[in-house]
Formats: sequence, C-alpha cells, structure tokens
Amino acid sequence: MDRWAYDHGVVMDYSPPGKPTDNPFIESFNGIFRDERLNTHWFLSLDDSRQKIESWRVDYNHFRTHSSIGAVPPAEFAARFTSQPKTEFSSSARA
Repeated sequence: MDRWAYDHGVVMDYSPPGKPTDNPFIESFNGIFRDERLNTHWFLSLDDSRQKIESWRVDYNHFRTHSSIGAVPPAEFAARFTSQPKTEFSSSARA
C-alpha cells in the first residue's frame, strides 16, 4: 500500500494510536459496545458470540432510540432517506 501511494503521489495520513479525539463517534460506539456486550457476557464459542452480538446489533439498530438522531432507532432514521419517492402519475399515463 505504501508503495502504491508513493507511486501515485498519495500522502498517507494515519490516525496515531491512542487518539480517540480523531474519531469520537466510533470511539463512543466502541465504548457502548464494550460496556454492554463484551464486558457483560461470557462467550462459550464463536457461534455463541456471533448470536449474542447479532442480537445486540438488532436491538441497537432497530429498537433502541438514539437522542442524537431525534429519539428514533437508526434503522427508522435511515429509512427516511432511503425510501423511494412516490409519484402522482404512473409512467403508463404519460403520452
């Protein structure tokens, strides 16, 4: 990667380790995930961990409200911007 960047004149700008201020959103998420899932559950196997983490992910994205996006779950918030606009006229009505 470094060689490709050098050959193409791209300057790599890495976030230094231990600098949570560089990306506070992911650091906040990582803290919540660690506190609510990783630090509170024993994982008996890889499949067990996948199941427990998936159930947390579904709850976090589809049921839990987030104050930063208007007290709605992220899936509902995203749906507002990804739904197809409804048209008044069908394409067959055009002549």
